Amino acid sequence: MNKLFVSLALAVVAAPVWAATQTITLSVPGMTCAACPLTVKAALSKVEGVSKTTVVFDKREATVTFDNAKTSAQALMRATGNAGYPSTLKN
Repeated sequence: MNKLFVSLALAVVAAPVWAATQTITLSVPGMTCAACPLTVKAALSKVEGVSKTTVVFDKREATVTFDNAKTSAQALMRATGNAGYPSTLKN
């Protein structure tokens, strides 16, 4: 029982080491009107692990902050694509 408690306590302390907050910018060229960013933002915000999303119509880009233990850039690009706005990772 003592070993189990120590193992669980160690896992809780070590867990934040595995997870990291990451911020990426996606190019979303298909946004053609002022309402498009609302759809893109809603799609990205629904992805588990996303903590912040900013979509700028004039630049045709979305900046997303997320927990990389819960999601990935590929999942975020899939989310925008499923909403009708294919995106790519901006360099």
